[in-house]
Amino acid sequence: MRAPKVWAGRLSAPTSERVEAYTASLAVDRRLGADDVAGSRAHARMLRSIGVLTVAQHRAIDAGLRSIAAELSGDTFAVAPGDEDIHTAVERRLFELSGPVAGMLHTGRSRNDQVATDLRMWARRACTDLLVAIAGLQEALVTRAAEHRTAPMPGYTHLQRAQVVSLAHHLLAYVEMFGRDALRLGSARASCDELPLGSGALAGSTLPLDRDRVADELGFGRIAANSMDAVADRDFAVEITAACALAMVHCSRLGEELVLWSSAEFGFASLPDSHATGSSLMPQKKNTDVAELARGRSGRVIGDVVALLTMLKGLPLTYNRDLQEDKEPLFDAVDTTAATVRMLTELMTVVQFDIDAMRRAASDPALQATDVAEHLVTNGVPFREAHGIVGAVVARTIATGRTLADVDLDEWQAASDRFDPSVLELFDPDSALRRRDVPGGPGPRSVTRQLTRARALIARTRRTAPGG
Repeated sequence: MRAPKVWAGRLSAPTSERVEAYTASLAVDRRLGADDVAGSRAHARMLRSIGVLTVAQHRAIDAGLRSIAAELSGDTFAVAPGDEDIHTAVERRLFELSGPVAGMLHTGRSRNDQVATDLRMWARRACTDLLVAIAGLQEALVTRAAEHRTAPMPGYTHLQRAQVVSLAHHLLAYVEMFGRDALRLGSARASCDELPLGSGALAGSTLPLDRDRVADELGFGRIAANSMDAVADRDFAVEITAACALAMVHCSRLGEELVLWSSAEFGFASLPDSHATGSSLMPQKKNTDVAELARGRSGRVIGDVVALLTMLKGLPLTYNRDLQEDKEPLFDAVDTTAATVRMLTELMTVVQFDIDAMRRAASDPALQATDVAEHLVTNGVPFREAHGIVGAVVARTIATGRTLADVDLDEWQAASDRFDPSVLELFDPDSALRRRDVPGGPGPRSVTRQLTRARALIARTRRTAPGG
C-alpha cells in the first residue's frame, strides 16, 4: 500500500495513478537531494535552538538525515512508489529511519520555500562550476594566442577577406566574449544568494524562526525580504539560463570558426583524428562534429530561456504548480553549457593551426586597400576621395588579372599625384600588422598588452567563482 501524500489530509480519495505519473518530478529534481538534506539539517538545528525540537528529537532527525545524505552520495538511495519528488522521498525515508519524530521536521516550512531554497543552493554551485569551466576555456585560448602573437591571417567581414589581423588577436576576441559571460554568471550567482526558507507557503510562520541563523549556516548572504516574492521568484533561474544561452552563442561562433578553418576552402586548422569523425559513406571525409554540435546545441539552450520565460509570464503570486517546470530547462542549460565549454577547451588545446596557410591568405595584396587609402589621407587627401581613387585602381587590377602589388609607382601616381614611393611597401602582411599597433588593434605590441589583459580577465573569472 502506498504511503499517503504529505498534503492528503484534505482529500478523501487516493490520487489517480495517471495523475501521479503526470505530476511526478523525481526523475528531474533528484539531483537536488544533497541540497534538500543540507537545508533540512540546518532547519532542524534552528528548530532545536528555538525550542521546537528537544535535543533527543533533533539527534534522531539529524542521524536520519546524515544516513540519507550517505545514501544519496553513494547512489544507494532508493525511491518508492508514491515519491512524487525528491523532497517527499527524503521525508518518507526519514520516517523509515527516525520514526514518527520525522514529522516534526516540516514545522515552520512548506515545500514551497523548501524547493526554492534547494534550487538556489544548487544554482549557486552551478554558477561556480560554470565560472571555473569558462576560466579554463579562456586559459586555453590565451595559451594558443601567446604561441601566435605575430602570425598574420586575414580578418573577415561578410565572410570576405577584409584586412590583416593576427591569429592571436582573433583568439583573444573570444577571451573577451567569455569574460562578459563570466560577469553575467557572477551576477546571476549573486541573485541566488538569498534565503527563501522561513517564508512558508507564502505568509511565513507564527513560530519565532531564526532565519538569520539558517542563512548563515547555509552560506546565504541575505534573507528574502518578502515571503510572497521568495517562493514565487525564479528570476535567478532565468538569469543563469540566459547567461548560459549567450555563452552558448559564443561557443557556437567559436565552433563555426573551427568548422570553417578546418575546411579545404580555408585550410587554416585541423583537428587530430581523436577529436574528429568520419563519414559512413565517403572514406575520405574527416568531420568536425564536436565543433558542429557546439554550434547546434546553442539552439537548445536558447530554447531553455524561452521555456522559462514563457512558464513565468502569466503566473499570479505566489506558488503555482507551473513552477515545477523551472528545473528541467535550468538543469539542461547548465549541463549543456558546462559540457560544451569543457569540450571546446579540449579542442582549443589540440587543434593544429596551419600558420603558413594563414600567412598565404593574409598576403593577398587586396587586404591592404584600406592602408593604401590611408596612405593618401596622410598626404592630405580626404578619406572619401581616397576611397574612390583606390577603388578605381582595384577595379582596374581585377579587370586585367593583376593584384595591387603589381601596380607600379607610375600607375599609382597617375591615379593621384599624392601617392609617394612608400606606397609600394604597403603589401607585406607583417608590416601591415606592425602598422596596427594602436590600442585594441592586432599589432604585436598591442596583442602583448591584450595578453596581459586576458590573463587579468581569467583571474577575475576565477575570483568570481568562490573556491574556483
